[in-house]
Amino acid sequence: MPRVHFLNVGKGDCSIIEHFSGRVTMIDICGGNAAEEMLNASSIFRTLLDDVTPKTTLAGDYGMRNSPTNPLTYLSRHSIKSPFRFILSHPDMDHLDGFDALCSKVGIANFWDNGLRKDKPDFSNGPYQEADWDTYEKVRDKKREGITVVTPLAGASFSFANAGDPENRGDCLHIVAPDATLVKTANDSEDHNDGSYVIVYHSAGGKIIFPGDAHDGTWEYVLKHHSNLVANCAVLIAPHHGRDSDRNYDFLDTLKPGLTLFGYAESEHLGYEAYTQRGLLKITNNQAGNVVLEPTDEGIKVFVENRKFAETFDHFDATNTNCGSYFIGRLPKPPK
Repeated sequence: MPRVHFLNVGKGDCSIIEHFSGRVTMIDICGGNAAEEMLNASSIFRTLLDDVTPKTTLAGDYGMRNSPTNPLTYLSRHSIKSPFRFILSHPDMDHLDGFDALCSKVGIANFWDNGLRKDKPDFSNGPYQEADWDTYEKVRDKKREGITVVTPLAGASFSFANAGDPENRGDCLHIVAPDATLVKTANDSEDHNDGSYVIVYHSAGGKIIFPGDAHDGTWEYVLKHHSNLVANCAVLIAPHHGRDSDRNYDFLDTLKPGLTLFGYAESEHLGYEAYTQRGLLKITNNQAGNVVLEPTDEGIKVFVENRKFAETFDHFDATNTNCGSYFIGRLPKPPK
């Protein structure tokens, strides 16, 4: 059974897809250098839709930002295979935190490189580890044995991603950004967010979109060239962790996500209003902790780690758990 894991990794991103083929995709990593997962089974919230309408309006600080997940521990704890592919949306350290440990302790078979290039950061006073950047450069430059580097861009069709077995669809991963022009512009301007990979996973229950830190230029390109691949999606991972960033939110009128998952950032920096105005359901890592999605032909079952939050949903079921998260409802399959 395919599953998608949207992990609570603090001020960064990490998503994991377990495909029907048995292959595993990891998109970005953060929190991989944390010494311990501070998960507290008694401090668990939840929420969702369809059968996922909360009983009450939720507000306030749920505190799950204080219980981040180490993705490497999570893989081991839930017996998830080592990633067949690691997709780096763009080379910022909040998307690379723990990459060295991932490569050395878990292993990856393939690395997706979209061609973004930036200078090595200064690690003298920051929270990140230089070894992660050094390993990233070695892998990217094909100097790390045992890891295959591929460089697909928007519209690419290739084996295992969206061609070949099973059923000549591979793992149903489609790239809608960047193209070569976006990459060049991002490198020239040194604004690498608009060179982020935007990946669409066509699951049985609807499209799930992973946009990295995509900004206005990326969405303009996506809507012009690939609107059919992103319209009426089931789930959107909020771009740039949900930060406002003075962005244009018109892309939401095409995507119309059934559920948007926000990463962790201080609430005053999150772009809630654009989603609220459109009546779009959203869940944050600070509310839910980790989120697990289970696509089915009828829609997508949603599970959240924080039981206290989960109990606010009409369809909360404490007996129905998935990787330490509780069932809160099912998203209906969107229209095509």
